[in-house]
Amino acid sequence: MTRSEGTARKDSLAGPAFGFAIAGFVIPLALLSGVAIFLGRRAERRIIESRGERGGLAQSRRAQRLGQIGVAIGIVVLALVFVATRWDSLKTLRTVFFQGPDITGSFSTVFAGFLIDVRLFVYAEVVVLVWGLIVALFRIMPGTASTPLRWFAAVYTDVFRGIPAIVTIAIVGFGLPIAGVDLPTLPFESDNLFTYGVLALSLVYGAYVAEVYRAGIESVHPSQTAAGRSLGLSWGQTMGHVIVPQAVRRVIPPLLNDFIGLQKDAALITTIGILEGYGRARIYANAHFSYAPFIVLACLYLVITIPMTRLTEWLVRRDRERMQAGA
Repeated sequence: MTRSEGTARKDSLAGPAFGFAIAGFVIPLALLSGVAIFLGRRAERRIIESRGERGGLAQSRRAQRLGQIGVAIGIVVLALVFVATRWDSLKTLRTVFFQGPDITGSFSTVFAGFLIDVRLFVYAEVVVLVWGLIVALFRIMPGTASTPLRWFAAVYTDVFRGIPAIVTIAIVGFGLPIAGVDLPTLPFESDNLFTYGVLALSLVYGAYVAEVYRAGIESVHPSQTAAGRSLGLSWGQTMGHVIVPQAVRRVIPPLLNDFIGLQKDAALITTIGILEGYGRARIYANAHFSYAPFIVLACLYLVITIPMTRLTEWLVRRDRERMQAGA
């Protein structure tokens, strides 16, 4: 081995070796800091349970703060080590995903496609909310005469929860037009292909939401139904005025999870020929050899999903506080 080759090899190994050495110090620091936080919280809980002196409580909280500072330092140092040892790889990632001209150049077309996604999942969410509740009520209807409706609801939920969404979209988007099933155009839309996409998503997520509704309805205590019937209300009136309002408040978080999934699966509609956000991002990426449009599309989705998550948490907290105040 020549001197130049040895120097090059030494330089190539210096970065990773240095990184491993620092990581060997930082990772134990982060673990010890996590243990400190755990012990501090356990000490605080025990002090509160035993109603100990405030001095002990302040000491446990100080231990927690020290542990949190240690974890933060460990994470920052570990991130710096990663950047220092993988700088070439990070530059490659920046070239592929974060080129400024590609981000700005693709934003307008990706945003226009994303607006199609927004309209798509707004239509579908409205349909799913109503259709899922109808299927859930079919599933729990009492009486022998309601047996066919219960069977229909059970078969529907089993089938459309078991079939992948992209398969349902292909069956509806390609199969129905070939079979001659012509669907009307939705308001504010110019192409009935959009209607096929809404129908496909509604069929898939209607099954999921129906089960969420059913779980919420069955979680309401049977005494609520008995109280409604004792007041002379019919079964439908009891569901509408007593049971369903309580059930909906209980299932808001899982409903949100389903709606976030619906928003993301709206991108699958591109398979039947609708040029929404994902389709336009893919076209731009293939033409310019850059994946920056997908980063733009991901950020646009986050702008929608994160506020929805925070709003749901606020609604759940407000409902819990209201129930506690009433109790």
